[in-house]
Amino acid sequence: MSDQAAEPVVPVADLPSGEPIPPPSAAAALEPITSIDEKKSQPSPAALVKALHASDAFLARLNKCLSTPTGIDTVLLLLCYTSKFSASILGVLSRSILQRSLREWLAVIAGSVPQGATTAVVVDSKTAAAVAPAAARALVHAKRLNALSTLLSEARTMTRLWALVGMYFWGKGILAKTAAVWRAKRNPSSLSASDKEQLPTATETTISLVQFSLCVALQVLENGAYLSSKGVLGWQPARIGKAYLWSARFWAAYVGIEIGRLLALEPKEKRKEDSWRGSLAKNLAWAPLTVHWSSEKGLVSEMVVGLLGSIPGLVQMRELWASTA
Repeated sequence: MSDQAAEPVVPVADLPSGEPIPPPSAAAALEPITSIDEKKSQPSPAALVKALHASDAFLARLNKCLSTPTGIDTVLLLLCYTSKFSASILGVLSRSILQRSLREWLAVIAGSVPQGATTAVVVDSKTAAAVAPAAARALVHAKRLNALSTLLSEARTMTRLWALVGMYFWGKGILAKTAAVWRAKRNPSSLSASDKEQLPTATETTISLVQFSLCVALQVLENGAYLSSKGVLGWQPARIGKAYLWSARFWAAYVGIEIGRLLALEPKEKRKEDSWRGSLAKNLAWAPLTVHWSSEKGLVSEMVVGLLGSIPGLVQMRELWASTA
């Protein structure tokens, strides 16, 4: 599409000559009027080439985003919660419109019934579609978006079945740093000053170990509950429900510790890390959701879940998209 804007049409009163617009010539009169609009609406070859280049660049970056497990999870995360939030918005708006339209429709029917007579009115999906077709279509789209969100959520749960493998190397790294700190305490002269500055403190090591333990526990419980729900393991439904609850509670504890760790960083460290604000925003959004999932009855609506869940998705997608430039 061309970047040049169309020139504004000059009103007749503003013409320099003040003369009326001359009539079209006979040749011009024979030409169909729609041909002018058709010529204007046809995109130029340069605009088509530019659009193709833009599409190619977008798909190339999207392919990079989907080339790693983390990138795939980020894309699924964004689509999962934005579709849930969109479905909730469509559902609320369409139900409100349907209720108002049905009240008006029933009032009309009631006015047409003779006094003292009784009649039965059945309101089904066909009736709703006839009363407010746009709202009925919105409800259908909301149902489909909810189905998409459920599918993407299950896909993310399935890909997390292998998360324990990555956690093994995470724990291995923590133990290596802990051993290095222990060796430095026993033999301080074995490390240079720069190496000593890079070693984590005892508090940082403790926080890392606690967070690692929480993540392992929540992942083991989630994997067991999910596989049991599919018949792979033999956990009973009551045990599955408790496993999901405690998995969310361990996640809530991890998020709370991470928020405290981020807030405890020195101002200089906050300025150094470009991702500090993004990490804090993600964990602040996850915090109420993990508490919601930790409760048997829940605390917030599906709309709030979709809204809060979209925040980490947008933050992670923004970081991922920037990394593929």
